[in-house]
Amino acid sequence: MGTNVNLLAKGLKYLGILVFLFIASPISLTMGFKALKKFENTPKEMLSYVIIAAAGILIIFTVFFAFKTFQILLKAIFNN
Repeated sequence: MGTNVNLLAKGLKYLGILVFLFIASPISLTMGFKALKKFENTPKEMLSYVIIAAAGILIIFTVFFAFKTFQILLKAIFNN
């Protein structure tokens, strides 16, 4: 029962990307809500909604990517 080193390297690379996504997704959502407050009743208000929608999609992708990353790490360690 050995560790698959190539799969572990791939999982650790994904883990680095996941840490970046854990930081970037809430920050982008916060920026969208602050832009919505700042651009209230202006033509740029639509841009705020686009930023909020993109941040919501990014958060959903982050959760999916987290499950995928931990699945790869578990396969590498326990060698299914």
